[in-house]
Amino acid sequence: MFHFRRQFLLSTLSIATGLAVSTHAHAQEFPNKTITIVVPFSAGGGVDTIARLLAEKLRGTLKQNVIVDNKAGGSGMIGANAVVKATPDGYTLLLGSAGETAINAFVYKNKMQYNPAKDLAPITLVTRIPNVLVASPTLPVKNIEELVAYGKKNPGKLAYSTSGVGNPQHLNGELLEELAGIHMVHIPYKGASGQLVDVVSGNVDMTFVSFTAAKAFIKDGKVKAIAVTSAKRTSFAPEIPAIAEYKPLAKYQLENWFGLFAPAGTPDAVLQKLNAAVTHAIKDPDLAKRLQDQGGEPAPMSTQQFRDFIKTESVQFQRIVETANITAE
Repeated sequence: MFHFRRQFLLSTLSIATGLAVSTHAHAQEFPNKTITIVVPFSAGGGVDTIARLLAEKLRGTLKQNVIVDNKAGGSGMIGANAVVKATPDGYTLLLGSAGETAINAFVYKNKMQYNPAKDLAPITLVTRIPNVLVASPTLPVKNIEELVAYGKKNPGKLAYSTSGVGNPQHLNGELLEELAGIHMVHIPYKGASGQLVDVVSGNVDMTFVSFTAAKAFIKDGKVKAIAVTSAKRTSFAPEIPAIAEYKPLAKYQLENWFGLFAPAGTPDAVLQKLNAAVTHAIKDPDLAKRLQDQGGEPAPMSTQQFRDFIKTESVQFQRIVETANITAE
C-alpha cells in the first residue's frame, strides 16, 4: 500500500513538474510565429486604426509578424466569439472595445454566444476613448450648465443622436439624464457620419461622438463642443471642459475604451509577455502621440489592474443598462 501511494505521489509530482516545465518553455519560445489581432469591426474605423498602429510597434518589440484581421458584425460579438474559440496560445488576440467585452452581456444577455468575463483573458488596456458632447449651432446653450438648465425647462424636447443602441454613446446620454434629472429623446443612427450631419443641420440637438469624428466639424464651427465625458479634460483637446467640472455632475464619467484580450486558458506567462510588449509599445512617444491623434488617452495596465478595471466598469454599465431598461434591437 505504501509503495503504491509513493508511486502515485511520484507520478503526480512528475506530471505537475512536466506541465510547469512545458508552460515555462512555451512562454520562453513565444512568439515563434505570426500573431493575429482580431478587430471585431470594419477596416478604417477607430478600433482598426489603433490595432494597426499597435501591430506595427509590436512587430519590432516581439520580433515576429503581427497582422490585423477584421471580423465585423454583431456589434463586435462575431469577432470576439472567433477569438474565444481560438486556441489559447497567445497567437490569436482581440482588440476589443467596451461594448463586446463589458456592455453587451447586459444588453444582449442570452443572445450572446460567449461570456466575456469567463471566456476572455485580459492582457492590458490600450487606450481610453472619451466621447465629446457636441451641440447644434441652433441650440441656445454654450456649456453643460446651460444645457442642463435648458433640459429642465424643456422636458422631453432635447434630442441626442448616437451610433446605436446600448453602446457607450447611448450610455453617455442615459447617465446624463440620470445625474442631471432631465429627460431627453435618444435617436440611434448607424455610424458617426449620419448622427453628426443631422446635428450640423439642426435636425437633432446634440450627439455624443468620438473627438476624431467631430474634430473637423468643431474646427469649422458647424457644431459646438460642450464637454467631454472623461472625469477630467483630455490631453488632446484640453480646451473642452469635462462634464464633471459642473459640480452637480461631479460623478459623471463614462468612456469607451479599447483593450487587448486572449482566449481564456492562455498561459499566464504568455499573457505577461504580451502585456510587457504592449506596455512598451504604448509608452513609445510616437505611438502615444498617434493614439492621441485618434482621440485616445494611452493607458497601459498590468493584467490584474485591467481585470479590476473591467469589473469596475461593468458594474457601472450594468446599472445604467438596467436602470434605463436598455435591450437589444
